[in-house]
Amino acid sequence: MSLEAKIDSKTARIAVVGLGYVGLPLAVEFAREGFPVVGVDIDARKVESLNQRVSYIPDVPTPKLRRVIAQKKFSATTDYAAIETVDVIFICVPTPFDAMKAPDLRPVISATQSIAEHLRAGQLVILQSTTYPGTTEEVCLPILEQSGLRAGKDFHLAFSPERIDPGATSSRGWNVKNTPKTLGGLTPRCTALAKKLLVHLTPQVFVVSSPRAAEMSKLLENIFRSVNIALVNELALLCERMEIDIWEVIEAAKTKPFGFMPFYPGAGVGGHCIPVDPYYLSWKAREFDFYTRFIELAADVNQSMPYHVVQLAQAALNRVGRSLREARVLVLGVAFKPGVDDARNSPAERVIELLLTYGAQVQYHDPYVPQFQVGGNVFRHESTTLTSVPLTRAVLRACDLAIIVTAHKTVDYRLVVQHAPLVVDSSNVTRGLGYAEKITRLGAPKNRVGQK
Repeated sequence: MSLEAKIDSKTARIAVVGLGYVGLPLAVEFAREGFPVVGVDIDARKVESLNQRVSYIPDVPTPKLRRVIAQKKFSATTDYAAIETVDVIFICVPTPFDAMKAPDLRPVISATQSIAEHLRAGQLVILQSTTYPGTTEEVCLPILEQSGLRAGKDFHLAFSPERIDPGATSSRGWNVKNTPKTLGGLTPRCTALAKKLLVHLTPQVFVVSSPRAAEMSKLLENIFRSVNIALVNELALLCERMEIDIWEVIEAAKTKPFGFMPFYPGAGVGGHCIPVDPYYLSWKAREFDFYTRFIELAADVNQSMPYHVVQLAQAALNRVGRSLREARVLVLGVAFKPGVDDARNSPAERVIELLLTYGAQVQYHDPYVPQFQVGGNVFRHESTTLTSVPLTRAVLRACDLAIIVTAHKTVDYRLVVQHAPLVVDSSNVTRGLGYAEKITRLGAPKNRVGQK
């Protein structure tokens, strides 16, 4: 049976390599559509959890996972030999950067090498990991062809970027099934086969001319956010000096029904895409003697925000005759965004590192992240793992200052402002709660901080 026929009949066997925030939702949705799916991951703990029918990702509820396993549509393994029996292979591994902000493609290279060892004729390989333009053709293709098979002739290759919004399943409703996909194949046939498969998830599949065009489209999506967040972060700093409330300004501006999209300031940007993608593109651009000054400036502004938050904390303590040295600081929220348990590249890490540099005693509370590793990075603190403390009146009263970094909706901020001696709010969640004399809000007038 041809691959087209297998896809049409939903008998095409699918492998998803990398069972994280991108791979697991993709695997489970294809399984729910009726395709037989095997997940492959080098993390034996993840594989064991899945095979015990327990999900470790909030966007994939355990009952949903159990249903597809009970229907014998999904299983997980650490053995890449499973690749030999499938028809389609998705690569959904991380693409971080290193200490010098250069792309770290080791996970992609390692996964592709393992796939090449088991690749067979007729298979379709789709890279989903966010990366710089050219990765599919310049990195993955040569490795896969080490199998002796030729891309576009013996096997098929395409790039279709992930568009996962962690935490959105319950809050805004965007998921694998209703988010449009973009796609660029190595050849027209590669594109056609990949599209035939992807429309089983969403009928909105936008085809571009090449893998590198699809790769660039993903970077544009995330750099658009990075640049606009940087813009509003910079305006927040200016508004503090001009004694204007940036949050009030944004609320006013967003009443315009055209030509404006609201973005909000904060302690920085985090996650697996927005802090990473500008550096991926900037690194690749230098190959063409091109320097993405505007993009890099935006990334620099966002990277500076944790420093500003700590400066606000210093100023708040100074006003009551205290310093950060030996101050007891409670950090609220260490996930990279509200409502998720993912702390990758969270601005809270840099905030905590800076606090430790100044000699503060730091605790944190996050209902989604029970443990949080800090240190070993820019400031060369010895790496240490902190454990979330309960948010009680006693904990709040015992601290000298609470810093709201990530504003989870499940946290009682009225309790925070009632019992913490001082509060630095980088998310504007304390506005209107009273206790203005003890609250410093990022982007608010310094001589009127915390106004209702």
